[in-house]
Amino acid sequence: MKKIMNFGVKAFYAVIMASSLVACNESLKGGGSNDRECDSLRNIIDQKDNEINDLMGTFNEIQQGFDLINEAEGRVNMLKENTENNSSRENIRENMAFIQETMEENRRKIEELGNKLSASTINSSKLKEAISKLTLQLNEKSTELETLRTQLAEKDVMIAELGSAVNTLKDENAQVKQEKDEAEQIAKTQDAQLNTAWYVYGTSSELKEQGILKKGEVLQGNYNKDYFTKIDIRKVSVISLGSKSATILTTHPAGSYTLLKDSKGEYTLRITDAPKFWSVSKYLVVKVK
Repeated sequence: MKKIMNFGVKAFYAVIMASSLVACNESLKGGGSNDRECDSLRNIIDQKDNEINDLMGTFNEIQQGFDLINEAEGRVNMLKENTENNSSRENIRENMAFIQETMEENRRKIEELGNKLSASTINSSKLKEAISKLTLQLNEKSTELETLRTQLAEKDVMIAELGSAVNTLKDENAQVKQEKDEAEQIAKTQDAQLNTAWYVYGTSSELKEQGILKKGEVLQGNYNKDYFTKIDIRKVSVISLGSKSATILTTHPAGSYTLLKDSKGEYTLRITDAPKFWSVSKYLVVKVK
């Protein structure tokens, strides 16, 4: 991952810088006032180059940290097969303490890397993706180490809790899960609201009694929703009106529905384009006889 990152991002900016320098050299042929523009461009290129080098340096430090963690983890896996030996147990404790410390340092550096990128003039989706992968790698390593600690406990090798690194990751994971659940719930609620509509059909007198109709016109304002039928517009497209006379009183775009009689001579409303039909109003009022 490190080599891909270094090549991909730095090569991308190298192309930009090279192109900019070529443009600058071309403009120099014209002489005169273009000198200042080229100097300014070179300063911008130098700034970006320094920022990239700083980001790559931190990135490499994090990767080296993971390499050291993996090596220490490998040593613990070898030593745990001989836990009867006091020396092995002590080495296990030392390696686990080292892993804990390096995990904490990597977590701090990943946060630092994200802050550096936010404060820089670089807007690279590749770097943002790389930081997300580092965070994921840290979480996965935390899970591995928890499993290893459990295995050691089964062999009666008592290891101190992995401290703030693991505890922080646990808290962060729990918070992320909670935020994700809340976001999903909000999305579901909003989705339900966006796809909810109400319809009612009744005689002129019935609609008047419910305060929906007055002098042949549908009143604007708060309807008595209890009198309406609530529907999901994605699921309901056919409404049988059970009447040989039907007039739609609310506004719904032409071409989004049909109002036709069935074999009994009674009207059925078919909504052929739901988004368009409900775009003007989420209330449907039909007068029947």
